[in-house]
Amino acid sequence: MELGLNGKKAIICASSKGLGRACAMSLAREGAQVLINGRNSETLEAAAADIRAATGATVATLAIDVTTPEGRAALIAACPDPDILVNNAGGPPPGDFRDWDRDDWIKAIDANMLTAIFLIKATVDGMIDRKFGRVVNITSAAVKAPIDILGLSNGARAGLTGFVAGLSRKTVAHNVTINGLLPGPFATDRYFANIHFQAEKSGKPYEEVLAAREAANPAGRSGDPAEFGDACAFLCSAGAGFITGQNLLMDGGSYPGTL
Repeated sequence: MELGLNGKKAIICASSKGLGRACAMSLAREGAQVLINGRNSETLEAAAADIRAATGATVATLAIDVTTPEGRAALIAACPDPDILVNNAGGPPPGDFRDWDRDDWIKAIDANMLTAIFLIKATVDGMIDRKFGRVVNITSAAVKAPIDILGLSNGARAGLTGFVAGLSRKTVAHNVTINGLLPGPFATDRYFANIHFQAEKSGKPYEEVLAAREAANPAGRSGDPAEFGDACAFLCSAGAGFITGQNLLMDGGSYPGTL
C-alpha cells in the first residue's frame, strides 16, 4: 500500500528509543524525512544510524529535552514546517497518589499534556495553510482503562485527549488530522521498568510477574514496537485524511470493551 509520505517532513518526539524510535523507523521507510530527538546524544546518534542504514532516508537529529520550552523552540527552529508531528514523551513514574505533591503533578502535566499542546500550536497553522498535516499523539492504553499505579500518566494523558477531541474537529476540513495512538504492553524499557516496579511491590520474582502479565494478554505476548510504528505511519498517510479525533488502542485485546 502506498502511503503517500515520500518527501514529507516529520518531527518525531522522544524518538531515540522505544515507541518513538519505532515510529521514526516506519515513517522513514515510507520515504519521509525525519527529525528525531532525545536527551542522550549517543543513544540518539545510534538510533539515527540504524534508521539510515535500514531505510536510506534523510534523518536529522537534535539532542534536546522536548518537555522544556527551550527544547521545543530548538525543535521547531530545526524543522519549522513539518507535515507530520508525532508527540511523545517519557511517562511519569508509577506510584501511590498519596506520595505525589503539586510539583509531581505539574511535571507530569507539562511533559504529557502541555508539551504536545504547545507543539501542535507551533505547527498546526502551517499545516492548515499547506492543506496537509498529520499529528499523532502517543498516549497510553490507560486513557481508556486507567492503571492504578500510573495515576500521574492517567490524568495528564486524559487531559491531552480531551483537548484534542475538540481541536481535531476544526482542523480536519483543511486535511489536518489529529489522533491518539494508545500503546498497551509493548516491549520497551518503560514497560519492563513497570514490571520491575510491580515485582518489587508484590515481592514476586521479575520473571514470574512478566510471564504472568504476558500470559494474561489475549495475544499471549507483549507488542513489538515495529507494529506500533507501522500503525503510526498509517495514521500519518495521505489516505487517512478522514480519520481524526480518534484514539487507536493497541493492546493485544486486553481492553474488554467494544468502544
